[in-house]
Amino acid sequence: MALGTLDRTPPPFFRQGTSARTKLILFAALALFLMVADARFALVQQLRAVLATVLLPVQRTLLVPVEIVEDGAEYLQGLKAARAAEQDALARLAQHSVQAARMRELEAENAKLRELLELRPSFAVRTQAAQVLWQAADPYTRKLVIDRGAKQGVALGAPVVNEHGVLGQVTRLFPLSAEVTLLSDKDAAIPVLNGRTQQRAAAFGGVNDALELRFIAANADVQPGDPILTSGLDGLYPPGLAVATVQHIDRRAEGGFARVSLKTAAQMDNVHHVLVLEPMSRQLPTRPDPKDALAGSGGPR
Repeated sequence: MALGTLDRTPPPFFRQGTSARTKLILFAALALFLMVADARFALVQQLRAVLATVLLPVQRTLLVPVEIVEDGAEYLQGLKAARAAEQDALARLAQHSVQAARMRELEAENAKLRELLELRPSFAVRTQAAQVLWQAADPYTRKLVIDRGAKQGVALGAPVVNEHGVLGQVTRLFPLSAEVTLLSDKDAAIPVLNGRTQQRAAAFGGVNDALELRFIAANADVQPGDPILTSGLDGLYPPGLAVATVQHIDRRAEGGFARVSLKTAAQMDNVHHVLVLEPMSRQLPTRPDPKDALAGSGGPR
């Protein structure tokens, strides 16, 4: 073959067009131009909307397996939680049924005993709702001011409670408002009753913003968790209201008395609505005057 007939052009694999650096600069400039044009003139906004509309069914189709797995897991978890809640509700219902039957039995027994002993029926306590206006500014006291006063029938010494238990009592009365001293105040005291042993005592406030039973013998039958209720002996609080629970007992205190710390049944902070009770003294019969008693008996002998 003659040398002049040979094809001296490089094969397609070795052919080189525009250099890689030129292509990089060209496409980078094109990308920058598109970004600036889209940001300034929104040139590709319609194209983006069309692509999003076209790709939406594809995206939804791809998400179907993920949604099926997630929904299945949530269904199984919800079914398990529902079964656990059902078992708990059935157990609570059975417990409440037993308690209701016991309460009916005790009420019937109480009515028979009162009829047998010819005791007067239980007092009906009149109540009225009140809203807490503000807390007393004195940092050394625990007092609240409510929006009910003498014109609304609030009496001095009226007990104040909420849905959890006793909060305190009215210690200062105004025409349209009243000041309530909380049980945790340093000057507060309330006669109480141990709900388990029926032992009477007195609870005092001002001990680390809590209550304390005082003058309790070191060997007294008091245990942590004992419910502490109102005894009703002061003529103010109705008997049986929740006051606190026994939290800690120190039987090594000096003087032969145990130091019993209580946790109040009602939270003393963040109180917004309360219930004001009528003092029990308003429903008790008036005490006879000693002079009238002496006159009726013919005088001293």
